[in-house]
Amino acid sequence: MAGGVDMRAARPLTRRVAGATGFAVALYALVMAALIYAAYAGAQQMGYNWQWYNIPRYLWTFTDDGFQVGELIAGLGMTFVLSIGAFLLAVLVGLLMALARLSDLVIGKALSLALLEFLRNMPLLVLVYLFYYVLGPIFGWDRVTASILCLGVFHGALLSEIFRAGILSVPAGQWEGAKSIGMPRAQSYRYVVMPQAVPLMLPPLTGEAVQLVKSSAIVSVIAVAELTTVGRNLISETYMSFEIWFTVAVIYLVITLALSFGVSALERRVRPE
Repeated sequence: MAGGVDMRAARPLTRRVAGATGFAVALYALVMAALIYAAYAGAQQMGYNWQWYNIPRYLWTFTDDGFQVGELIAGLGMTFVLSIGAFLLAVLVGLLMALARLSDLVIGKALSLALLEFLRNMPLLVLVYLFYYVLGPIFGWDRVTASILCLGVFHGALLSEIFRAGILSVPAGQWEGAKSIGMPRAQSYRYVVMPQAVPLMLPPLTGEAVQLVKSSAIVSVIAVAELTTVGRNLISETYMSFEIWFTVAVIYLVITLALSFGVSALERRVRPE
């Protein structure tokens, strides 16, 4: 007995958990191997000529001038610009909408709710066209600006519900305690409510950030030179459909997994003991 826990009883549980994890990893590897084999076999039946040896030059090259970024990495850079800019805007829009919903202002609640319902029930593709082809000429937005604004506003509406749920999850006694010591509403949010709500918000915020990175691919319809657009252009030039799309998929997978693991580590650091 150690610390009130029977270690002999804990060992079988640990082995079962490890066994279940090992089985899940093995099953995942088996499924992925089957999918890769199916794709390879299908391509062979089509008489497809694999050209994986050409892929590295679209990632990076070394010339007499030194290291040169390839087209796919350049497209990835634009994906980062779109994703980071849109996420920062989404956080601002979402927080403002959430605070408006939670305020005592009737007009603020009504406008926030109307905007939320409009945006989350509108297909993102339609919003991209609306921001670029309708609002873009009116306000002088270029492709990149329209894309960032569209993604930021759309995901901001979704983030507003995460923020609102996180704030409402803080017990009412915390609000009352802050009010009893004379804190104004802004200070109550800053020093009492948000420090408790943020750890609860991190998991859904991570999911929304991952979704935003994937959503950035949709702006390829207005010819923004991000990763998907570059991949599509390369396919039209080289006809290496399988190699290019597999490479693009792996790049997106690496980004989203790194983001998920990074925020999971941050969540463990800020989680209250």
